Amino acid sequence: MGIQGEFTCDPTAFKVTPEMIQSYNDVGYFLVRGFLSNPELDKLKTAVEHDRFFEKGFGLADGTGKESRLVMWRHPGNDVTGMFARSEKIAGTCEQVLGGEVYHYHTKLMTKAARTGGKHIWHQDYGYWYKNGCLFPDMMISGFIPIDRCYKENGCLEILVGSHKCGRIEHTMKAGQTGADLDRVAEIRKICPHTYVEMDAGDALFFHANLLHTSGDNLSDTKRWVLIPCYNRKDNNPLYEHHHPQYTPLEKVKDSAFLECQNFDDLSGKMFNRPEEDKTVDGNAH
Repeated sequence: MGIQGEFTCDPTAFKVTPEMIQSYNDVGYFLVRGFLSNPELDKLKTAVEHDRFFEKGFGLADGTGKESRLVMWRHPGNDVTGMFARSEKIAGTCEQVLGGEVYHYHTKLMTKAARTGGKHIWHQDYGYWYKNGCLFPDMMISGFIPIDRCYKENGCLEILVGSHKCGRIEHTMKAGQTGADLDRVAEIRKICPHTYVEMDAGDALFFHANLLHTSGDNLSDTKRWVLIPCYNRKDNNPLYEHHHPQYTPLEKVKDSAFLECQNFDDLSGKMFNRPEEDKTVDGNAH
């Protein structure tokens, strides 16, 4: 199951290493096996697997009659997911990788139901974020934390290794999603290895905003849910207001605050996104 840029850690004493940062710069990501401890994973799983979260979501069509669902919020808040997004373990890691103060750009809970969950087409996160007025892709990062095991049959992440060095690819609306120019993607695939990133629940992938990625249909009998906190550096404040926040100081907390948090119900302050506010998705497409 090993891939390039893969690391292991003690989840109770995680530290960013120079080798992780080198991998991020060289191939566009680094993968940490066992990033979350079992108690941390259990807590996060309990927090998101609740109707109060899922009812805030909307469908993203993939153009084939299937869809995945997306729940997205602007600010961390003070619940369990907020404490996780504010923790040194993830927010502090992103600051070390990006080399400066970050703020919470948004968090996404992306869900693919068993047998019916649709694909995410080839794209770069900066393909969306460019349209939001963010100038510097090198100052933006995503963390990808599976709530369930991700493998080929249930639509795990697929990447083009090193594709972040190709710069921004032109993106247009395809079905309900914003997708990259597939002719350009096909040429990049000839040079940058296409890799399936199979992950266990509680692993973590940190990746560059220009890394090309996709994921397939969920053909399995298991759901595939993933939490994706995204961060932007303070000095990359978007040019104009949009459906994600302008620079908002992030009040980081110790990792212990996440594990100690018992707030599973109060979602105030998170500001859940609605598809009609977002020009980079179409929640009405089928």
